[in-house]
Amino acid sequence: MSWYCDVAPGHPWHGPYHDTEYGFPATDETVLFERLCLEIFQAGLSWLLILKKREALNAAFARFDVDRVAAFDDADKARLLADAGIIRNRRKIDAVIENARRVQALRVSHGGFAAWIDAHHPRDLDAWVRLFKTTFKFAGPEVVNEFLMSIDILPGAHRADCPVAARIAACAPVWGTSSR
Repeated sequence: MSWYCDVAPGHPWHGPYHDTEYGFPATDETVLFERLCLEIFQAGLSWLLILKKREALNAAFARFDVDRVAAFDDADKARLLADAGIIRNRRKIDAVIENARRVQALRVSHGGFAAWIDAHHPRDLDAWVRLFKTTFKFAGPEVVNEFLMSIDILPGAHRADCPVAARIAACAPVWGTSSR
């Protein structure tokens, strides 16, 4: 994604995300869930649009608190579909709510979302896509690839000469460190 390293620096929306989040290891459940949801909402749209709507999405989806989103009902779906501040795509909204329930299930089966990812690390993109498709809704190749790059599972978030790449490389290893 070399273009991102060219476009993002200094950009009011892309810059902060590129410089402080994209490609950095993340294991917090809420961060992981938000990232997955943002990638779902981005499918077929621009990342800039998602960044501009990010705060509204956070407000509409209870700051991506898994338990709160998993409890959303038909009234919540109606509220979301009427919210002009977010992406009002029924399939994406349904996927986010169902995926919250699936993350809850990962707590039981693996100890959490991050532990589930770590238990399957490393894999190539095709294997990750197959795994995500059997575990989550609306998890196509682009959603999975961008999500995994955004949390430092798959390479490609930054060019080698991007100053952010050096900062990420200096981070302590997160993935593949659990005992299996």
